[in-house]
Amino acid sequence: MPRFRAPRGTRDLLPTERAAFARLETIARDLAARYGYAEIDTPLFEESEVFERGVGALTDVVEKELFRVTATRGEEDERWALRPEATAGIVRAYVQHGLQALPQPVRVSLCGPMFRYDRPQAGRYREFWQWDVEAIGDPGPAVDAELIELGLRFYASSGLTGVAVHLNSIGDGECRPAYLERLQAYFGAHAEALAPAEKARLSVNPLRLLDSKDPDLAGLIAAAPRLVDHLCGPCADHLAAVQAHLAALGIEPHLEPTLVRGLDYYTRTAFEFYREGAMGQQQALGGGGRYDGLVELLGGKPTPGIGFALGLDRVVLALAEQGQAGSPPVGPTAVVVGADAADTMTRLQLATDLRAAGLAVRADLAARKLGRQLEGAARDGAHFAVIVGDELAHGQVQVRDLQAGTQRSANVADLARDLSRGQAGHRHG
Repeated sequence: MPRFRAPRGTRDLLPTERAAFARLETIARDLAARYGYAEIDTPLFEESEVFERGVGALTDVVEKELFRVTATRGEEDERWALRPEATAGIVRAYVQHGLQALPQPVRVSLCGPMFRYDRPQAGRYREFWQWDVEAIGDPGPAVDAELIELGLRFYASSGLTGVAVHLNSIGDGECRPAYLERLQAYFGAHAEALAPAEKARLSVNPLRLLDSKDPDLAGLIAAAPRLVDHLCGPCADHLAAVQAHLAALGIEPHLEPTLVRGLDYYTRTAFEFYREGAMGQQQALGGGGRYDGLVELLGGKPTPGIGFALGLDRVVLALAEQGQAGSPPVGPTAVVVGADAADTMTRLQLATDLRAAGLAVRADLAARKLGRQLEGAARDGAHFAVIVGDELAHGQVQVRDLQAGTQRSANVADLARDLSRGQAGHRHG
């Protein structure tokens, strides 16, 4: 048993597993570019207050799951936290760098790790990867529909089937207060059924009770007043318009009146993606919504915004459950081997020249017999083995096609071109 192990709730992504994540990241970045969302990166940690203000002080994310880091230097105490999600940090960057002065909306995309001190279980890690997309400065509803369609296209492009979208509106500052009074009165009449933590939420933010994962409250939540029935005119019109835009795209969402999402900054549109037929909490793949008050909350001018976060870990797990194993890492175009086991310098020089020409090439630098070197090249998934022998004195090498089982001579001066043509011919053959 090794003494040192990855921290609980984290794991090492070994090459085959990392390839599955890299594939999803490539799909995400390609889609983001096609839809006009530019890449952005924010620090892995922020001032704790960014999340306390943005995410909500009484959310599970801040109350129970925030990784806090306190740095003390002399008399200066700084309170930091690892990012549990990307939106608050992106909005902080939007305000800090004056992006409100740019043409609106500002469309950005981020792929990277997030951190929550959650109870580890299948599909839920303390370090996890998300694809985050934000459109800041557009009040919708067309952009709401665009983001929902983008999320569904990502899942389809990944090969995942049976993904549905759940949709709700959680109102705004006009209609939500009156609804919260009704909700507070309803749950207050059943206070004896609430756990201490839920009772605390009842007095501060009863809307969060609808997001409770306590199975004993499922019946109570199902019978609770529905916010969708108490929306003001503008919020009701916005929801209807989102549905109309989705219908124009051929998307029929499932209306879910208890969907409120787990973060306090959401207003109006809220949505989640689920895999049909999956059981338990792991069926939720990702989601998002509108946050029209978050920019102002973090120090900017009132600005609408909407975004989503899709969990890459969940997709990798769901694909495996559907029998779609992760792709192995792509092998090199060629491995340079040699008849003279000790002549590693020549093999290294030739591989370096081929890499400079733009090819993926590995040099076998172990002082071992040619047969073992060829076995290693095949194991790496290389297309070709470039065999260095006595003919190098005449400017030639042997090229073995490991996939076709053929071998031929080649001029060193033309080797890079020959390898490129050979690989392209195999792909299109």
